[in-house]
Amino acid sequence: MRNFPPTAYVLYFLILSIFIKAQYQPRGQDTTDKLKAELWVEQTYQSLSMDERLGQLFIVALYNNKGPEHIEAVRSLVENEKIGGLILMQDDAAVHIEELNRMHQSLKIPLLVGMDAEWGLYQRILSAQKLPWAITLGAIQDKQLISEMASQIARDAKKTGVYWNFAPVVDVNTNPSNPIIGNRSFGSSVQNVVASARAYAQGLQREGVLAAIKHFPGHGDTSTDSHHDLPVVDHPLSRLETVELAPFKQMLSDGVGGVMIAHLYVPALEKSAGVPASLSHSIITGLFKEKYGYKGLIITDALNMGAVAKRYAPGEVDYLAFKAGNDIMLFSDGVKEGKEKILRAIASGEIPEKRLEESVKKILRTKYDLGLTSFTPLSPEGIATAFDSSSHRALNEKLYLSALTLLKDEKNLLPLDCTKEYYHLPLEEAPNAEFSLALSTYTTPKKVSSTQALALEEPSTIIVSLHKDNSTAYKPFTISKESKALLEKLKRKHQIVLLLFGSPYGLKDVDLDGISTVLVAYENNPSAMRAAAKSLSGSHPITGKLPVQVRPGLEEGAGTDFYPTTNPNTPSAQGGATH
Repeated sequence: MRNFPPTAYVLYFLILSIFIKAQYQPRGQDTTDKLKAELWVEQTYQSLSMDERLGQLFIVALYNNKGPEHIEAVRSLVENEKIGGLILMQDDAAVHIEELNRMHQSLKIPLLVGMDAEWGLYQRILSAQKLPWAITLGAIQDKQLISEMASQIARDAKKTGVYWNFAPVVDVNTNPSNPIIGNRSFGSSVQNVVASARAYAQGLQREGVLAAIKHFPGHGDTSTDSHHDLPVVDHPLSRLETVELAPFKQMLSDGVGGVMIAHLYVPALEKSAGVPASLSHSIITGLFKEKYGYKGLIITDALNMGAVAKRYAPGEVDYLAFKAGNDIMLFSDGVKEGKEKILRAIASGEIPEKRLEESVKKILRTKYDLGLTSFTPLSPEGIATAFDSSSHRALNEKLYLSALTLLKDEKNLLPLDCTKEYYHLPLEEAPNAEFSLALSTYTTPKKVSSTQALALEEPSTIIVSLHKDNSTAYKPFTISKESKALLEKLKRKHQIVLLLFGSPYGLKDVDLDGISTVLVAYENNPSAMRAAAKSLSGSHPITGKLPVQVRPGLEEGAGTDFYPTTNPNTPSAQGGATH
């Protein structure tokens, strides 16, 4: 380490202004705090060996459900290669905590630990409360609720040592058949995506967890899953500027701490055929850093994904990613090889050493701003139930209630009248008894099969619920031919209240003419079902708006506000339970 007195360090930073600093800045940080931060960064950087500096560029994956041999291998890799960060995968929070505590005992600089927690820690830790997907959040008009959710995620994350949530997704999902974004996007309009993502990012960073807007330069109009192969976004620059790139540009001034670069080929932005954005100097350095002026952390999407892993060897892809302008290589499978290649490129002058200094100082500054200059051991006590509390469930109820979208109620069938007779017909592959149970709180519909519904002699009101399997966010969005044919027959004779527990894209080829009432609940889980039952009864307003363009006639922004008046024939008016 250079033997400079502290005053020399201060002068050094004043003269150079600020050599490099992370985009993320804690609120209320005054000039003195900034100088302290810059001093710590410079002192720490100078204290690191070249090998330690290179190690800061890598984030590797830890799966605690793969057994002790995997955990030991990751621990050895972190210690031997001086790794700068981890991405936590499935599935046990207590094991995560115990291993992080153990790893940090031998580390000079604390790890920057990240997680994919777009819909909460449940995405990786199944004991947590499952919070709504982005498409559900995109329907919510009070964006402050999204910020509340993100703040809760941040508080949960920090209990597991996670200070970087790789979210929110800001891809504008204009392709209904997108195999990888879909439910993970806030919608198909730039305005709604930005408003929702902004609330999400602010909620995270308000609680001291870094956000990462993704997947630059925009993954919303792809027909290929980049986990398997390289998607191509073949739009002209004029379209890219107004759709794909627009959310990223609009959020640059928000102080978002990180951006994730996608593995996709965009010919209008990269002239060399087949070069993915994540390895493109033109896109990362030329466009995002130089033209747009982004100063925050730039991280690749996972480098084990097929889009790049099929084309480049481990280590080679890391070197190319760093050379292109990324600060951090995520999910690296070739840390040692990547470090060696980067070091040789620096030694030969192919990559200027100032590039390494730029990235490492950004990483160090981010760690300082997040309070990661030292590590305090975490406690696993009570962690198994910490993310599914009554406050989590109350927040979840607010979110799903606020997302419900009433596309129409032509015959004023809402609110349901507990003095009338209704039938309930669940359809599709994943019916759930929770909805029938929730409905029974407000009215007493008779559950029927398809055969029984067709056999009803008298015109009746039938609540038809479509339950799509959304055990993951990547399921297809189609309604079966059998369900569509059945609806056609039933609506000729009966009044239909149609509920969709799944993506609104499922309605793209469903004929809604002749169906009186259509309510979109977005997800097939108990929280969405309880919210739907409550709103059908008139116990809660319905204010959500369709976040995506489904087809002509089902436009983005569609939705009828429903504010029920006091109805003497609803359970709430009669003193019944209202959840």
